[in-house]
Amino acid sequence: MESEGRAVGAASGELVTIGEFARLSRLSAKALRRYDELGLLRPALVDPVNGYRYYDPVQVEGARLVAWLRRIGMPLNRIGRVVALDAGAAAVEIRAYWARVEAETAARRDLAMYLVDHLSAEGRTMSRMPDNAENTGSSGSAGAVALAIRCAALTDVGVVRTANQDAAFAGPRLLAVADGFGEGGAEASAAAIEALKPSAWGRDGALSAADLLNALEDTADSAARAVRDAVAPCAAPDGSGTTLTAMLWTGSRLGLVHIGDSRAYLLRGGELFRITHDHSLVQSMIDDGSLSPEEASSHPGPALLLKALVGEARPASVAVACRADVRLQEVLAGDRYLLCSDGLSAVVDAADLRAAVVAADDPQEAVRRLAGLAREAGGPDNVACVVADVVVEE
Repeated sequence: MESEGRAVGAASGELVTIGEFARLSRLSAKALRRYDELGLLRPALVDPVNGYRYYDPVQVEGARLVAWLRRIGMPLNRIGRVVALDAGAAAVEIRAYWARVEAETAARRDLAMYLVDHLSAEGRTMSRMPDNAENTGSSGSAGAVALAIRCAALTDVGVVRTANQDAAFAGPRLLAVADGFGEGGAEASAAAIEALKPSAWGRDGALSAADLLNALEDTADSAARAVRDAVAPCAAPDGSGTTLTAMLWTGSRLGLVHIGDSRAYLLRGGELFRITHDHSLVQSMIDDGSLSPEEASSHPGPALLLKALVGEARPASVAVACRADVRLQEVLAGDRYLLCSDGLSAVVDAADLRAAVVAADDPQEAVRRLAGLAREAGGPDNVACVVADVVVEE
């Protein structure tokens, strides 16, 4: 009976042909047929005899949404999820998608600027080098000061949680924190850090900058695979995962691997600088001016991650990607680094973080002070932190 009513509607002009609907929606007939096949945009009626497609004019708004989402580059499978949502939820999903695009673009921009600076400096060095100069190797001029890392790591379950899904590691070659989430969060955070430990890259600063960047990419890929394997037994693997912020020491510079909303800070000259960018929806709202940093600290929404290391690549409640940011960090003797999960940074303000990091005589005292601050602030989440000093090697 429903089919007959629709056929009458088509004959009486209430429905429109695919050609007319294409004009109204600014989509081609070819695209409309493709979206029908994918279930994105079904016709109101398909003639059972000749197969002609007819559309209801009220479908124009949905069709235009599909067209606009394609114009911003959203994949078809994600568009299918968006168009099935109500307007408010669809707006949140689109914001999350675009924030992820901007985060990935920013990471590529940072890498491009690093390469410009690195190649420009290399060009200046080569232009000054006399023809008979000897190759002194990649570690720089003879007599360069040898540096080393002194570090400490600590995790704390906090006051509210009963289980600890955070992980931290501090060693002469690796500094890392990871904040797990979901059913397999503890396994994910442990696996991400464990995957970084066997790395044999950069012994004694022997790797060139280009080789080190490649090694960092390989290291990040290894961590992503390890997390997928670790959470595979979970009922919903794509709902479990971890953030990861790690620094790998070559003997002359630090390589940074970062994904999620754990953070790395640098204390230099008495000032504390954040050197990572959160891959979160709240951070994207700060970036586009929708929220001030002060408002963000009390934002009532969930801590939605735009990027993290997760399980199987299936549609999940958390909008994530698994490509970590990588870059190189030049170091100076006297630098102090802090890596921490959001169980610390989300509850202790920057001024108190700086005061604790400055006041501590050594990394071990610093991590104890920081964990104590998180507990004094209510300890609502697990805490992972690493503090490392760059010192002249004895």
